[in-house]
Amino acid sequence: MIIYIHGFASSGFGSKAKLFKEKFEEDILLPSLSYIPSLALNTLEQIIEMLLARNEKVNLVGSSLGGFYCIYLSNKYKIKAVLINPAIYPSKTLEKIGMQTNYYDNSSFEVKKEHLNFLKSMEQDNIKSKKDFLVLLQKEDEVLNYKEAELFLKGSALHIEEGGNHSFENIQRYFKTISDFFKA
Repeated sequence: MIIYIHGFASSGFGSKAKLFKEKFEEDILLPSLSYIPSLALNTLEQIIEMLLARNEKVNLVGSSLGGFYCIYLSNKYKIKAVLINPAIYPSKTLEKIGMQTNYYDNSSFEVKKEHLNFLKSMEQDNIKSKKDFLVLLQKEDEVLNYKEAELFLKGSALHIEEGGNHSFENIQRYFKTISDFFKA
């Protein structure tokens, strides 16, 4: 089973999530996670542990903040993850504490200092198994500096493209690569 982990202020109903659902159909879960990092992580851990208890193979796909969660979860559970323009240091990226708007449903929520502190506590010092990561980066990401992910994930399967954006334009071009990565 693939678990798709959306980015900050997004949902399991976003445009990228829909593309993954169309491709992977019944083999993917797309939870809409809380904006509160500790709750989002707890939800993901419960899903993973339930699937592992059923002896199901678990793979992760994460975009932006979802990629950050994937790094933590992959290290913890020793499972493969595809990272799409992942956040490496979200406690810095999200320093704009205060009211934010969900991109999917336009609801408002507040980013608090304790959320950033929790994200900081989750940052990984190292990657236990770099072969467990497929990393997709586009250089024109307007939100995150792709070089942070390139440096932190050096030794992983890195695909770095010119152009693009934070959403990762034309992600569906990588669906076969992603499928092959999870099968290997």
